[in-house]
Amino acid sequence: MRLLSVFPVCLAALGAAVLLCVPGVWSVLAALGLCLAPRSSRRFIHVALSTIRRDLRCLFFILKVKMSMNHHVQRKHTVPELFVQTAMKHPHRTALIYEPTGESWTFGGLLEECYSVAHWALEQGWNEGDVVALFLETCPTVVPLWLGLAMVGVEAAFINCNLRRDPLLHCVRVSGANVLVFGAELTEAVQDVRSSLESEMLLFRCGGEQQEMESLRTHNLDELLSRSPKHKPNYTLKKDFNDVLFYIYTSGTTGMPKAAVVVHSRYFRIAAFGFYSFGLKSSDRLYNCLPLYHSAGAIMGMGQCVLFGMTIVVRKRFSASRFWDDCVKHRCTVVQYIGEICRYLVAQPVRPSEAQHRVRVAFGNGLRRSVWEEFVRRFRIPQIGEFYGATECNCSLINIDGKPGACGFNSRILPSFYPVRLMRTQENGEMLRDKQGLCVPCQPGQPGMLVGRIDNKDPLRRFDGYVDGDSTDQKIVHNVFKTGDSAYISGDVMVMDEYGYIYFRDRSGDTFRWRGENVSTTEVEGVLSGLLGHADVAVYGVSVPGVEGKAGMAAIGYTGGSFDLATFLVRVKKTLPSFARPLFLRLMSAVETTGTFKITKAKLQREGYEPQKSSEKLYFLDIRADRYVEVTDELCQEITEGRIRV
Repeated sequence: MRLLSVFPVCLAALGAAVLLCVPGVWSVLAALGLCLAPRSSRRFIHVALSTIRRDLRCLFFILKVKMSMNHHVQRKHTVPELFVQTAMKHPHRTALIYEPTGESWTFGGLLEECYSVAHWALEQGWNEGDVVALFLETCPTVVPLWLGLAMVGVEAAFINCNLRRDPLLHCVRVSGANVLVFGAELTEAVQDVRSSLESEMLLFRCGGEQQEMESLRTHNLDELLSRSPKHKPNYTLKKDFNDVLFYIYTSGTTGMPKAAVVVHSRYFRIAAFGFYSFGLKSSDRLYNCLPLYHSAGAIMGMGQCVLFGMTIVVRKRFSASRFWDDCVKHRCTVVQYIGEICRYLVAQPVRPSEAQHRVRVAFGNGLRRSVWEEFVRRFRIPQIGEFYGATECNCSLINIDGKPGACGFNSRILPSFYPVRLMRTQENGEMLRDKQGLCVPCQPGQPGMLVGRIDNKDPLRRFDGYVDGDSTDQKIVHNVFKTGDSAYISGDVMVMDEYGYIYFRDRSGDTFRWRGENVSTTEVEGVLSGLLGHADVAVYGVSVPGVEGKAGMAAIGYTGGSFDLATFLVRVKKTLPSFARPLFLRLMSAVETTGTFKITKAKLQREGYEPQKSSEKLYFLDIRADRYVEVTDELCQEITEGRIRV
C-alpha cells in the first residue's frame, strides 16, 4: 500500500523534472500523478511541481562548483595561481577602478603590483605560514598586498579599520602577526597601542604623508615597493587548495572578534557560487562599496575580479548620494549591497542617474522584504541575488529566483543533497534532542537554528574554524543528523516555509546586527564599563520601526553624581567603532543582576527607549548635533515615525 502511494509522487516529480525540457508528454504524466496520489501526498506533489525547476537549477550550480573545486584540489591550485591565469588571459582589461580618485589598474598592472609585494616579502625573510596584519581603510592597495603575500605563502589578517585600543590590540595579537601594515590615516590609532604591541613587531606605513614618528619606528612601504621587482619571483609555493589563505575577523556571538580561517578553497567556493548562481559574466562591471576587511567585499565582491576577470569599481566609503552617479559613470552592470545600503538608497530623493544606470543584478545579504520590493520597483533592477553566509560557515544559503525576503532555500524534494537544516532549540538555546539523542529537524513554520553537516574531506562541507581552538569547538555540535556526526552551528534562528524558502528570524546569544555589522554586547559592555570605572553596564539591541537590524542601547548603573554626557561621548568615539556606539542610553541607580551576577536584559529590551516605560533618564545620540539629548515623548514619537534619522 505504501509503495502505491509513493509511486504517484515519484511519477509526478519525474514528470516535473523532465517538464523542464519536454513540456508536452511529461506534463500529462505529472497531471496523472496528481490524480492517482492520495490526498496526503497531493500537497507534496504541489510543492514538488512548484520548486523542481528552482531545485534542479541550484543542483546544477552546486555540481558545477564542486567539480571545479575537485579539479583545483587534485592539481593543488591556489588563489594566487588562479589570479595569474586570469590576468594573463586579458592583461589590458581594467581590473580595478578606485573612487573617489578615478584611478584604475589593468590586470597586467595589478599582477605586477602583486609580484612587487611577493618580492618584498621574500626580501624580509618571511616564511610560509607567517602572518602580516593589514590595518587599512578600503583602497585598491589592499588587494595586491594580500594576493602578493599569498604568492609566497604569507597569510594576511584583515583588521577592521574602525577598531581602536583594546579591540585593535586583541585582533593583532590573536592573529599571531609579527608585522603590521597600516595606512597613514590610521597612524594615531596605531600610536595609541604601540607601547602594548610586541617590541619586535615590524611596522610598515603606506599611503598619505609619510612623516617619520620616532615613537612608532615605521618603514615606508610605498618606497620599498617602488624599488621592488615587478616580475614573477623565483619561488615555488608549497601550499595547496585547502591550506590557509588569510584571516577575516568575525564578532561571533560573544566576546572579542574572532579570526576566522579562510583557506584557498573557501575563497573559491564563496566567489564561485555568487558568479554562477547569479548569472554573472567576466565582462560585467561590479560596483563594490563594501569594506575590504569583510568577506562580503573581500571575497564575494573582489573574488569576481581575482577569479573571473570582472572589472571592480571600489568605493572608499558608501555614499548614498553618489551611488547611482558612480554606476552610470563607470557603466556598472552589477552592484553589491548589504540590506542597509538598499534602505539608504530608497530613502534618497529621486535623481536622474537612478534611471540611467545599466545595472541588471544586485546581490548581497540582509535585504528586508519591504525594502526589497520598493528597491526593485524604483530602481528597475531585473534580478536580486540574496544570500546568507558567514566567513567561516559551511551552511550558506542562496536565493536564485528572487523570492522577496528569503535569504535562500533548502530543497523539499532533494534535502539530502545539500545537508543544511533548521533544527529545533530549547529555551536555553541548546539543541532539542529526540529519544536517540539526535537533533530534531524543524517543520515548515517552526523557527530553528541553522546547521550544516561537517565533512572535512568535501571542500563544500569543511569547517576550518578560527585561530582559537576553543572558539572553533564552540561552533560544533555532535550527533546531529546521525550518531557520531558533527555539524557547524550558525547561531542564527530562521524559519522555513512549505516551499523550502528560508527567512532570517533573529540571532541567538548576545550579538545583534547594526549597520551591516555584528555587534557583540559582551565586547561593548567591557569597553563602556572600563570607561566608567568598572560600572555595571548592560548592552542590548532595540528595534526601531522601519530600520534594519537593532540599534544599540546601554543601561548604565551610575551613582557618581551628574553624568558628563559630552565627555562620555568623546571617549566612546575614541574606543568604539561607529556601528558599536550605543544610540540610546539609560542611566540607572543599579542594573539588575541574577544570583550569579549575570546582568538581566530581557526586561530592559522590552522597555526599549520609550520614556513612559522607564522612570530613569533616557538619552538619544543625535548624529547631526553630535551629542546625546534627552528622550522626551515628542522625540520618541519622531524617532518611531522615522522623522529623525537613526
